[in-house]
Amino acid sequence: MLELKAEPLTAESFAPFGEVIDARESDWFPINAGRTRRHHDLARVEALGEGARTLISIFVSQPVTVPLELGFLERHPLGSQAFMPLHEERFLVVVAPPGNEIDPVEVRAFVTDGRQGVNYHAGTWHAVQSVLEREGEFLVVDRGGEGHNCDEFSLPLRIIL
Repeated sequence: MLELKAEPLTAESFAPFGEVIDARESDWFPINAGRTRRHHDLARVEALGEGARTLISIFVSQPVTVPLELGFLERHPLGSQAFMPLHEERFLVVVAPPGNEIDPVEVRAFVTDGRQGVNYHAGTWHAVQSVLEREGEFLVVDRGGEGHNCDEFSLPLRIIL
């Protein structure tokens, strides 16, 4: 079993897998007569293939216990998938680079600070939603439409903080 220690999530360390969504770290410009700061274009939404469309959903996830044992990672080859916590929920992020196989030495684990979201690039391997401490609500932006868009890869993992 591969054991990973979750490291703090940063834009630099997560860049090979997608984008960190964090308004605290982005440029902005005023809109709505100056009453609103728009943090623009924080992540690239990918919806690939014929008939693809972008979905906006809310996921409600139950908390996990740590150490967390996982049996697989999944990927969505036809689109990106973004998760943004709605109530400052901290969550674990486990990822591996795109490809048909997963090299265990390339698997990484991160822990968010509760205000960070992530956007997985199309094809990036990742763990299922793993919220810490309490139930979590997440705004999710991903791909809908025809075509097979979820693969699983068996890989026993143990995540610690």
